[in-house]
Amino acid sequence: MKALEKYQTEGELLQRKVLQHLLHSAKDTEYGRKYAFSAMKGYDDFAKHCPVNTYEELKEQIDRMRHGESDVLWKGRVQWYAKSSGTTNDKSKFIPVSAEGLQKIHYAGGFDTVALYLRNNPQSRMFDGRGLILGGSHAPNYNLPNSLVGDLSAILIENINPLVNLVRVPKKETALLSDFEIKRERIAREAMNKNVTNISGVPSWMLSVLNCMMEMTGKTHLEEVWPNLEVFFHGGVAFTPYRKQYEQLITSPNMHYMETYNASEGFFGLQDDPADKAMLLMLDYGVFYEFSELSDYSGNSENAKIVPLWAVEKDKNYAMLISTSCGLWRYMIGDTIRFTSTNPYKFVITGRTKSFINAFGEELIVDNAEQGLAYACQQTGAEVLEYTAAPVFMDANAKCRHQWLIEFSKAPADLQRFADLLDRKLQEVNSDYEAKRYKDITLQHLELIEARAGLFNDWLKSRGKLGGQHKVPRLSNSREHIEQLLALQGRK
Repeated sequence: MKALEKYQTEGELLQRKVLQHLLHSAKDTEYGRKYAFSAMKGYDDFAKHCPVNTYEELKEQIDRMRHGESDVLWKGRVQWYAKSSGTTNDKSKFIPVSAEGLQKIHYAGGFDTVALYLRNNPQSRMFDGRGLILGGSHAPNYNLPNSLVGDLSAILIENINPLVNLVRVPKKETALLSDFEIKRERIAREAMNKNVTNISGVPSWMLSVLNCMMEMTGKTHLEEVWPNLEVFFHGGVAFTPYRKQYEQLITSPNMHYMETYNASEGFFGLQDDPADKAMLLMLDYGVFYEFSELSDYSGNSENAKIVPLWAVEKDKNYAMLISTSCGLWRYMIGDTIRFTSTNPYKFVITGRTKSFINAFGEELIVDNAEQGLAYACQQTGAEVLEYTAAPVFMDANAKCRHQWLIEFSKAPADLQRFADLLDRKLQEVNSDYEAKRYKDITLQHLELIEARAGLFNDWLKSRGKLGGQHKVPRLSNSREHIEQLLALQGRK
């Protein structure tokens, strides 16, 4: 906690130290020699000489690292690779996870999560019981010895201190199963008779496991199974669409929720104040941050102004760039954030650089969508399980609109009223959307299609992405995903 207190006053110093360490550690790598890391005096040199990268720019070097080459993007040989959702050209990305990154980024985030939770809840008894940690699976990497590729959560479980296995469920073999439907049932069976005090995972997949367990036990509320459950550490997707379902499942007034921002590329943020949804940016791990100002939501970094952390401003939308002790350099992670405070640095995630709709100049981002859905649910008593939206560029009547495909866990009594409320709220929170909706000239009223039960899971399963850290794309400028879902809508 003393180290975390420095975030209040020493943010710039902490980040400059991180950059200095990264440049020194990688100066003798192939990448470090190419860009003369050893000659760099500080941030200005780094920003001037090192290029901004996406996965495509680093893909060739990462693939060589996966084949066993050393000292390419990071010192030594990197053995672990977190499999993440793909790019335009590839089904998957493979993010290097070095031994240093595993300890000083990912595990450091876990320690600080617990430290901050205990500071806020000094009466906690979470260590009196077990933690349910929901993870993905991994596989050998090109059959190289001791080298793995898979979900980050599986890499973390595989390498965790063996003592932790004494206070967690399920057993390791179950946690690393690849078939989510089989794993879900086994986790439920193994965990339902244990004293579980804390759960960790992606909200959508955790809910699936918990619902399975409720069916098995015949109970109505989770505290009937786990009376000492006190906290859910969640991340990976926005919690807003799931909050009401969790509150109905867990009615105990002693239940806490803590958001984390842990991605395949690194552990970046923690909710340090239960009353504030903004997260604290973690400044002293092996991650150096930069931010690209977004005048639009295209994620195009060309000619965009890039600033270090100490030059950011509140209430601006930024795309985040990271340089890490796993060998990512000025890497566009794809997330967009907005700072709510700069002392300390606190932020909210506003979306993805590629998860937006800007087909007609409306610049609709995920943050807008979440606010709109939350409002419509509040007004109608509905509950959203999953959703995606895309533009209809022009129909037979030359009309343009947004098409929303929503799977409800509790459908509204009047679907049209829900659509009206959502459309109205989107106009309220996004002036560009409001302008395009003016008198239905450019953009007509949104169209809402109710998805059948299980549609999104069926779609993920058809793509081999059921479970783990896989997510449904929320907003898209393309109709590719929504067309696939609509094609599945009538099949079962």
